[in-house]
Amino acid sequence: MNKIGFDSQKYIHLQSARIRERIESFGGKLYLEFGGKLFDDYHAARVLPGFAPDNKIRMLLELKEQAEIVIAINANDIEKSKVRGDLGITYDSDVIRLVDVFREFGLYVGSIAITQYTGQSAADVFQRRLEAMGLRVYRLYRIPDYPSNVSGIVSDEGYGRNEYIETSRSLVVVTAPGPGSGKMATCLSQLYHEHKRGIQAGYAKFETFPIWNLPLKHPVNLAYEAATADLNDVNMIDPFHLEAYGVTTVNYNRDIEIFPVLRAIFERIYGECPYKSPTDMGVNMAGNSIVDDAVCCEASCQEIIRRYYKSACAVKQGRAMPSEVQKIELLMRQLNLDSSRRSTVRPALALAEQTGEPAVAMELNDGRIITGKTTPLLGAASAALLNALKALAGIPDEIKLISPNVIEPIQHLKVAHMGNRNPLMHIDEILIALTICAVTDDNAELAMEQLSNLSGCEAHSTVILSQADEGMLSKLGLNLTCEPAYQTNKLYHK
Repeated sequence: MNKIGFDSQKYIHLQSARIRERIESFGGKLYLEFGGKLFDDYHAARVLPGFAPDNKIRMLLELKEQAEIVIAINANDIEKSKVRGDLGITYDSDVIRLVDVFREFGLYVGSIAITQYTGQSAADVFQRRLEAMGLRVYRLYRIPDYPSNVSGIVSDEGYGRNEYIETSRSLVVVTAPGPGSGKMATCLSQLYHEHKRGIQAGYAKFETFPIWNLPLKHPVNLAYEAATADLNDVNMIDPFHLEAYGVTTVNYNRDIEIFPVLRAIFERIYGECPYKSPTDMGVNMAGNSIVDDAVCCEASCQEIIRRYYKSACAVKQGRAMPSEVQKIELLMRQLNLDSSRRSTVRPALALAEQTGEPAVAMELNDGRIITGKTTPLLGAASAALLNALKALAGIPDEIKLISPNVIEPIQHLKVAHMGNRNPLMHIDEILIALTICAVTDDNAELAMEQLSNLSGCEAHSTVILSQADEGMLSKLGLNLTCEPAYQTNKLYHK
């Protein structure tokens, strides 16, 4: 059974209270740089069992009447049509999606900030598009020698050249579609403008990871390093906090490296810096909401192994550098981890060796291991899915949920009329066939009712799955890993 290691309700209460406290400490107005995902934070949900993926949104809803959201996007990312890897959409499209999502939650989106603007034509087109939708858009210009030229930054030719973002609420949450969007620069530019107008305002930073009051080498923090191996982030002891307070806290390299510059910027704006360390800037209360450290440690170890497989497959596909895998392997050695600690790996490999064909193993939420092998009709992932649904529904293994008489005509359609060379049924095709069978077959209907029980289950494939199968398993909520190998030696894999 899934164990709980994190108290979401406690977290929401503590986190919203801490933000209110920070607002008051700055006289009633706070610019909050919001790192990571505001919703659908599945990494946090995996390493902190009990953390709901929408916890941050739920926390902000506690501050709903005080909060407004500014979404920052880098003009260069608009120009280059930068794509979010997890969603497959461009950053500019994601800005529009984010506005819709925030509004659906009842949160107020005040404006869009286009950062690093230097006259990019695509940014101009995007601004006109947003304004046609009734959204307010502001431009923040590229500042030469940013962030090292502090005197130039904190001047009328630096921050002063940026358009002042009109805000109306005490909490301004600055978020973005991805890293490098200019969230911090947007916050600091606003502090400069507010100060020029005689308005008291402050800045704080919200990042869930690394968790500042857990040990440096705690598995939860190492899982963050694994998740950001492509960015080469490194957790570090905050030397500024240790010097100021004699207390050991954890931060990450980029915040520590930029802090002397931030401190100088604050001093130029206010005359003094309100913070003595990068840790001081943060408001994260996640570490205070862990209720079972052992559960979170094990969950984080499992996440590091998942990240290892993900990176290894990315290297195989030419989408990542080998150094990314090497970094995660180093993290695994620090925790004495190997891939066999993932419960689905050995059963999948054993079945593949036995059959000589690709295999998939799934671990259900009650701990049962279910396997699926490649057959003339089904791919291994489809077979494992059907077997898992039968196990969850208590349907005997010998009962066929979908008759070969249904599958074979679909295979004929794929090969003879749609140009597919692979006749094996993918998961989306199997689910459509199962839905049709459920109209007249009670077992098929019972199996369909179990789909929601697959969320949170683990799966491992002995080959890299097709995008169709990988995408469907993700939509069903399974945590999939694959061996970094293809089923065939072909150069092109769809």
